Amino acid sequence: MHYVYVLLCGDGHLYTGYSSNLRERVRQHQRGEVFSTKSRRPVRLIFYEALFHAADAKRRERYLKTTAGKRALRLMLRRFFQDRDANH
Repeated sequence: MHYVYVLLCGDGHLYTGYSSNLRERVRQHQRGEVFSTKSRRPVRLIFYEALFHAADAKRRERYLKTTAGKRALRLMLRRFFQDRDANH
């Protein structure tokens, strides 16, 4: 399987990525081994999708990084963001 995932970073921003080993990739982010998120820890996995083909997962990752994709993601996770905003 190939995974597209979204992390909530300690600075409040989202990070979208792709991996064929989701558990290990999230651990790498949490340990500070990924340049993009090293200074933005702690990170929390808030969303992922599993796809059979790498090309499909990479295409989905690219889409979620677009303005339309970010908007769609916020709609899919609107309850998460409502709860988060209410607790801050």
